[in-house]
Amino acid sequence: MESALLVAPVTALKFLGEDYLLAGKGPVLSVYNLRDPSAKSASLSVLQNHRIHGIRPESRPREERQALSWQCGSLLAIFGGKALRIVALGNSEALSLQTLGSVRELRDWVLDVHWLGGHTRLLGVALAHNAVLLLEVQEGRTMALSSCADGCLLYSALLVGPCWQTLAVVGGTVFNQLVIWRPRGAAGVSGAEERTEGEAEPGGMAQVERRLKGHSGVIFGLAYLPERGLLASASDDRSVRVWSVGRLGGAEGCGVPSPTCLQVLFGHQARVFSVSLSLQGVLSAGEDGTCLLWDRDSGRVARALSGHRFGGIRALAVSAGGAGQSPQVATGGADGGIRLWSLAEGDGGQKEAGILQDLGFQGRGCPKVVRMVVGGERRHWDVVVCTDLGEVLRWEGGSGWQLLWEGGAQFHSYSVMEVVTWGDGVELCAVGSLSGEVWLFPLTQPSSGTLLRAGQGKVHSVLWAPPLGGHTEQQAGQLMVSGADGIVHRWAVEAQLTDRGVVLSATPLRPFLLPPCAKRWLTAVVPVAHPRGALWVCGDRRGSLLLYQDLLEGDGEPGVEAMQPFGILFGVHGKQGVTWVCEHRGLLYSTGRDGCVRTCRVRQEGAVALEVLRVQRASRGMEWLERVLVLEPEDECAAGEGDARFLLVGFHSVHFEVWDLLRQQCLLSVPCGGGHRSWSYCPPGSDGADGVGAVVFVKQGAVLASQTAGETRSPKAAGRELEEGLHGRGISCVCHLGAVWAAGHRWEVLATGGEDTSVSVLAVQPQSGAVKVLSVITDHVSSVRSMAAVRQQGAEQTDERFASLSTLLFSAGGRAQLQCYRLLIGGKEELGSLACQVIQVARHRLDEQWERRRNRHKTVKMDPESRYMSLAVASPAAEQVFLAAACSDGVLRLFSVSETDRKVQLLWECSYHQRCVLSIASCCLEDPKGNERLFVISAATDGIIAVWDMTGFINMENSGTAASCWTGPSTPCLTVQAHQSGVNTLALWEGAWEGQKVALGGGGWMSVASGGDDGLLSVVRIQVQFHPREVEGSSVSFQLCSHCTFPLAHAAPLTALRFLSPTLLVTASPDQRVCLWNLYASSLHHRGVLFSHVADAAGLVAWQGAEPESGPEATTWVAVCGQGLQVLRVKEGQCGGKRPSEDRGA
Repeated sequence: MESALLVAPVTALKFLGEDYLLAGKGPVLSVYNLRDPSAKSASLSVLQNHRIHGIRPESRPREERQALSWQCGSLLAIFGGKALRIVALGNSEALSLQTLGSVRELRDWVLDVHWLGGHTRLLGVALAHNAVLLLEVQEGRTMALSSCADGCLLYSALLVGPCWQTLAVVGGTVFNQLVIWRPRGAAGVSGAEERTEGEAEPGGMAQVERRLKGHSGVIFGLAYLPERGLLASASDDRSVRVWSVGRLGGAEGCGVPSPTCLQVLFGHQARVFSVSLSLQGVLSAGEDGTCLLWDRDSGRVARALSGHRFGGIRALAVSAGGAGQSPQVATGGADGGIRLWSLAEGDGGQKEAGILQDLGFQGRGCPKVVRMVVGGERRHWDVVVCTDLGEVLRWEGGSGWQLLWEGGAQFHSYSVMEVVTWGDGVELCAVGSLSGEVWLFPLTQPSSGTLLRAGQGKVHSVLWAPPLGGHTEQQAGQLMVSGADGIVHRWAVEAQLTDRGVVLSATPLRPFLLPPCAKRWLTAVVPVAHPRGALWVCGDRRGSLLLYQDLLEGDGEPGVEAMQPFGILFGVHGKQGVTWVCEHRGLLYSTGRDGCVRTCRVRQEGAVALEVLRVQRASRGMEWLERVLVLEPEDECAAGEGDARFLLVGFHSVHFEVWDLLRQQCLLSVPCGGGHRSWSYCPPGSDGADGVGAVVFVKQGAVLASQTAGETRSPKAAGRELEEGLHGRGISCVCHLGAVWAAGHRWEVLATGGEDTSVSVLAVQPQSGAVKVLSVITDHVSSVRSMAAVRQQGAEQTDERFASLSTLLFSAGGRAQLQCYRLLIGGKEELGSLACQVIQVARHRLDEQWERRRNRHKTVKMDPESRYMSLAVASPAAEQVFLAAACSDGVLRLFSVSETDRKVQLLWECSYHQRCVLSIASCCLEDPKGNERLFVISAATDGIIAVWDMTGFINMENSGTAASCWTGPSTPCLTVQAHQSGVNTLALWEGAWEGQKVALGGGGWMSVASGGDDGLLSVVRIQVQFHPREVEGSSVSFQLCSHCTFPLAHAAPLTALRFLSPTLLVTASPDQRVCLWNLYASSLHHRGVLFSHVADAAGLVAWQGAEPESGPEATTWVAVCGQGLQVLRVKEGQCGGKRPSEDRGA
């Protein structure tokens, strides 16, 4: 086996000038060209079984470096764990990495490495037990070893100084202190003899010369700024301290005699791992996933850079800047992502408006409605306000407030207003009154407006709708006014630019009629193209989505009957109303005050209707959503037909927020007082916004504005993404969905579920190491423990190139939650792009009925809080899928999932195990008559494997009998005591094995492999005999043919295994070993092992895929998940026999 792809926490980062960035993931060193993002990065496995924790480039003059025997661009010292290695970075245009010598294994943990001057290359190495080692690089000799008298354990260390004679050591001790000392015996280094690593320099221990106290936790990170003599320390106590220590590593030795603490910086919500000092200030990053830039004078947070998903930031690097360039910041997260930020003012990061600008409203009355006007010749945004006295005023940045229009008495005390900008800056305004009048006028010519009549009652809302297919030369659009009795009056508005100004014309159209309800007015509208004609999707105040067809033969003359909706999703957004509806690439996105954004579509076949494809919830506490901002991809190649990438605009408590749903982070926060007010938002990047966005709102009779620097609309607000991150916390399960082809390349599609409650759909290319995140599903409320998939018929073939893939994906985990999705994965073959559309089919929770009860807080919840530990597809039928689940409450459950009805139904449950059921699998055999026989295998914490005959369920399904009438078995057909403790994983192979004789009368065979907490690998071979008549109440009998075990197969609990062939197994464990096993008639033999760089391995999946260099022969791939994801290639000749069966569960 060999590693082909690795996604792991980024533990080391280092800039080489402003053009290159070095990164360490596990043992892999990568270099990125920042000048040319399209250039492929170079990667090399450097430290074998160790994780890279530091990268130290050699700092030598160019002429001195060229005079040496090693001709290379740069030399790098790479260290991590107890290992150290030298790597050469090529200086050609094509980036290249080359190792020089072997890995140097030391006896202690390496905390820091520092290049030292001299005639030969020397390295100072700081060790974890407060000692310093001097190494000669070219030959690998140990020249000196100096230990500190304070021999405590260090969590961090920093070496400062140009040579060994003036070297200063700064250590962060386990006792929450900083110690500064100098190695002894420095004078005789030039003639020193080679010493062993454990042999200290004569002359005794070095004494601590400076001791800095103040932290209440261990110190994880250190940084030194020689220009100002400042030392920074990051600690477990969530603080960063800045010390004045003076000159270190020079003639002064350990700096000033009495170092002082200048600043104590508190701002992180968790432990602080890394700190860096630059002329711009202090930067720190930690477990809360945020990188903070501190103001060097006030000690306050100047900027907060966040973009990693979960698990925190593990690496931080800052470039020097210069030559007109701002310094850059690189952050590496536990999610495996790398982000690049610029320290230029206003570039990226979360913005919080602490200071609001009062626009100084000067009109009569109180402002009630505020809107922003964007575009036009001025190329900036203005503010339009309607007051309770019927006045419309406009604010411009240079001239202040100007009265545009003053309505009559019918517009006093109540009025609604909406503005729109069309085409070449034509700005129109419509104001509705309490008695049905609507005044329509251009903002540039308020007196040349026209009066429209929307019935005799109150005008509840005024909306502008763009024409289908975009604006024409006449700037045509529709004005929709909600009047009394649920009638929506419509006009086709045209604005023509003439020599006399703007000439308006409004043609009445056939009105819409809203369904009867208490709150009967329109809140959102969008046109949709359809083969059967123009359609309108509307949202009302009752929370419903309505579908209307625009009949061209009708008009809006009095007496014309209003059109009824022919499609209704009643109350889909709750009782608080729909706030926004928009269309993008054939999909509809709606928001409401229920905190959810729904993805819908208009059914193209059969009866035209609206159907909800997916429901996504924003952050916790953000229940009031107002708008969706769809983000267009930066290049057309990334544009697919899947779900759009968007931001959410809404209110969280008293703050107006812009929320990134994918990255789960807030991009903008404005303290406005809450959502019960009129507001308007202009996103940066809009026409006329001049790169600057703004939020304007009414509060206590004042009009306030908050400007934000202009990256909120772009994904760059979360930094430039060099590597996409996955799950920041552990990945619990992985499932192979299939393969698709794009631009001549085969992409394997995987789904991963993690402890961060999310499911990620990935496209990976093991040959090149490329990883693309196609979609992130965040519907689970607890960790995702298991997944299973059913692929569309024909998708298993590997000799054909499929441009699309359709898969039914099941995910389950904590809080007894089960989710089902239809994934449509495809792209544009000529562009090489991939996209994923997620359709939410159904969901189920065991306590749903209890949660719907009234006064449930007065009752006792009888059902225990259960977790789904494992899933297996029992029978993928045409109409519905039957799913078996192992539960933590000791119950086996069988569900039916109907994609047509979008329902999950619990069919059967059994409490035989009486303890936590950890794993489950299923198989389907054929009897001599060709009938299918279904068997389910379960295993629990008592080490017992049970085999269940579920054939009766298939018989009832084929006969058409209601599945709810089926009682199911109460006891298993066969039990095997396979382990002394819990069985963590099961794998099943259907069919006979080598040397097995076919039984007379027909029968079936199965091999059941299991791994447990006792580290035992067990394989049970079972023969299933079918009888024409029932024998002892059953038509099936089981014979245990063999039971072979391998004690202590791993040094830790065995957590995942799969069959690669009838005689070959692959296993994984938290001991970070992936092992291959040969299975013989009655024994197991170890075949091979590979050290995996995924810690806490929890899941494993295997599949076969084509590889260009392998020709027609398929290559076997194995993916291991845990604290990261690693794809392994099983070499040819290691995997014999048939191809591995596709996993029904994960």
